[in-house]
Amino acid sequence: MNGQFDLITLIALVVAVAAIIKLRSVLGHRTDDDEQRVERLKTREREAAQRAAADSTSGDVIQMPRRDREPMPSAPAPEVTGPSTETRIRAYPVQDPAVTAGLLDIAHLDPSLDPDSFLAGAGRAYETIVSAFAEGNRRGLKDLLGKEVYDGFTTAIADREARGETIEQQFVGIKKAEIVEAEVKNGVASVAVRFVSELISSTIDKAGQVIAGDAQKIKDVTDIWTFSRDISTERARSDPNWRLVATQAPN
Repeated sequence: MNGQFDLITLIALVVAVAAIIKLRSVLGHRTDDDEQRVERLKTREREAAQRAAADSTSGDVIQMPRRDREPMPSAPAPEVTGPSTETRIRAYPVQDPAVTAGLLDIAHLDPSLDPDSFLAGAGRAYETIVSAFAEGNRRGLKDLLGKEVYDGFTTAIADREARGETIEQQFVGIKKAEIVEAEVKNGVASVAVRFVSELISSTIDKAGQVIAGDAQKIKDVTDIWTFSRDISTERARSDPNWRLVATQAPN
């Protein structure tokens, strides 16, 4: 009985050990499908980490090159294209050759001078100044006018206000603008421009009556304005603004 029991027990133990060994071999063995699943999981983890890193460097954060390892590449020298300053000036149509000579004298100190660009800026200044004067906007005039012209404009505004008069004005546009004089003296450039503009303008007294102009009629207005700018030194030329220094009626 004991011998039979021991034999059965031994057989059971052998079967159990064999089962355990088989189970361990199965659990410890990784199939091709398992390898592929693991690789896919690692790939997703790497992609998630890369997206998180990309998000952390986006938005308001800008990666700057490190001075010790990643020096900033030098910018390529700008290419000079288009006609030269002298060519542009000589191509600008004038009635008086002295205008071309004066523009060339200015360009000798300030090579950035371009007649067409200058006229575009002068046109914008003309509209701003005419509109600011009509509105009585002294602040809008201050940075665009030389001292003498500013004093004259503000005196006229003050006189108009003292009489209780206002100006109702609509700036229609500039029909024509041309450079009629140009020179440089003691490092100060001066360029005179003849403007032909279209305005709708009327002056109203304190009783509300129109005393000058016509609120329904477009009128052609011709002005000759002289703009000036110091170009004597590099520091002076760093200020690109021209100021109105003289006004006159056409002859």
